[in-house]
Amino acid sequence: MGQSIKKKPVYALGSLLENYLKTYGRAVTVPVTYERLSSFHVAAPLYDEHGEDTYWQSVAYTPEEQSHLYRDLCEIYSILKTGRSSKWMSHLYVDRIDYCTFGNSKPFRIRVVNSHNDNQDYYYVKKADASRVYGLEIEHLLSPYRIHYLTHGNTLIEEHIVGVPGDVFIRDWLDGPHVNGVRLAKELVKFNERCFIQLLGDMRSYNFVVNVTPDIEESQIRIRAMDFDQQSYQGRKNFYLPQFFRENASLLKHCMDMIDVTTVYQYRVEELAMMQRRIELVDERLEDLLIAMRSADLAPKEHVLTLRDSLAEHYEEAAFLRANSMGDLVTESISMIQEQLRSVEDENLLIPYGDL
Repeated sequence: MGQSIKKKPVYALGSLLENYLKTYGRAVTVPVTYERLSSFHVAAPLYDEHGEDTYWQSVAYTPEEQSHLYRDLCEIYSILKTGRSSKWMSHLYVDRIDYCTFGNSKPFRIRVVNSHNDNQDYYYVKKADASRVYGLEIEHLLSPYRIHYLTHGNTLIEEHIVGVPGDVFIRDWLDGPHVNGVRLAKELVKFNERCFIQLLGDMRSYNFVVNVTPDIEESQIRIRAMDFDQQSYQGRKNFYLPQFFRENASLLKHCMDMIDVTTVYQYRVEELAMMQRRIELVDERLEDLLIAMRSADLAPKEHVLTLRDSLAEHYEEAAFLRANSMGDLVTESISMIQEQLRSVEDENLLIPYGDL
């Protein structure tokens, strides 16, 4: 809980995942690679409105390269948003390129501006890591949210996920008048459930965003992951439960004051049922993804063995002990959705995963 993480290596996509990405339209040809962006000429620290270091640097290129690069980056934005290069986006321009040395992916953030109304949007260019790609695709298939991303060889292009970063939400919004504590608690339970089923790890407050949307009465709250680097990598079970990170402690305490255990089970069942419906809609595509994932090397063997023992004990299910890869564990974890829903039909409680 809240411990530092040893830097995770970058895992190659592998032929099965590459074939999957081509089949489902994720692999495309684009004019800019991560390596091309890495050849920037100068860099300057980027500070926020309070003068604090953001851990990002604004980068610039030689004049000859910059004009061509910016045009090509606008083309990528068009492909990401519309699936094709479009002349109707000639009014867009790249305003700034930022580079982050913090974290594993060392991403580039591209800020695109509409010259007609000054509206801004962002997207990211990163190294194509198999962990991150599997995390993005599982999130796309099993969560309530669709994610637009593309791959080109060893380059990964991701859309910007809109929302207030969780740590900022805790600092500036948690005790504010626009936050309904019960709805926040409900969303935390559902987010916790999805991460655990998907084996998406490291959902500390700065790795997810919170969206507050005005509704008929009060506001709705949604929490969604924005960093998928730790998809099925660590061996500790609690690493896949956001409730156990100290960075999320104040959020957890706030929610514990709002709902009781019976309500927690209600929200968990609701999320499991919704995940099962999504699985039924994408059954063939999900199976294709899991076939690739089961043969992929995504973590050290000792992580796989530690996690499979923990999950077998948690669910009291020996099938986990036959797993030889993180993909096997994700497959088995997803299969437990039906098992848990059947348990509810038999009027048994869901398996608790810790205090909430």
